[in-house]
Amino acid sequence: MKTFVMIPTYNESENIGNLIDEILKLKIKDLHIAVVDDNSPDGTWKIVQDISKKNKNVHLLLRKVNKGRGAAGRDGFIYCMKHDAGIVVEMDADMSHNPKYIPKMIGELKNADLVLGSRRIEGGKETGRSLLRRFVTWGANLYIKVLLGIKVNDCNSGFRCFRRKVLEAINLERLESKGPAIVQEILFKAHLKGFRIKEIPITFVNRTKGHSKLGIPQLAAGYFMVLKLRIEHLLGRI
Repeated sequence: MKTFVMIPTYNESENIGNLIDEILKLKIKDLHIAVVDDNSPDGTWKIVQDISKKNKNVHLLLRKVNKGRGAAGRDGFIYCMKHDAGIVVEMDADMSHNPKYIPKMIGELKNADLVLGSRRIEGGKETGRSLLRRFVTWGANLYIKVLLGIKVNDCNSGFRCFRRKVLEAINLERLESKGPAIVQEILFKAHLKGFRIKEIPITFVNRTKGHSKLGIPQLAAGYFMVLKLRIEHLLGRI
């Protein structure tokens, strides 16, 4: 059974090489890394391409149209599934998600279908973020939990480990989110399907290299998408 680590990227040339090295050091059996890059101007994809020429288990999915975090995530999951992934780990490329947690996440699939790396359960925390940013994240998380009725403490976590059957059940081709709200859309649809969701504590470390792509427009679009998901569910469309 193949395990794929799927990493959406845009302008992460300062981080991606180190991240791939750290993942490969885990020595997980039949491990593959799929980097999904939106044709980064800083050459992120070129770094991955060079690594992939030396290591057949490192894959580059280079996207030049329909860019965005949501579409990249969807295409990345589809790529992993088409390449016979039995387990898919999703994570950010900015080193905020430490690969050391991946083996534990995979191990917890014995008791769950979807495992999240969580900042908001006992033992979890985040470092390097301003008080304002933490407050915004807390507010967004509360909004998502209340509106979607998800019994998860860290609904914003993009560090997740899926059994294949979860991704098969939610119909990846029909994912709607164009931006970061794809994280909540997949979580909500997995919740509606009745899959077992478990959180494990992680330390989230704010990026030290590169720049965040999450601004006010992306946050606003995410809030709207969450509301749309709730309305579609009430109308029986999902």
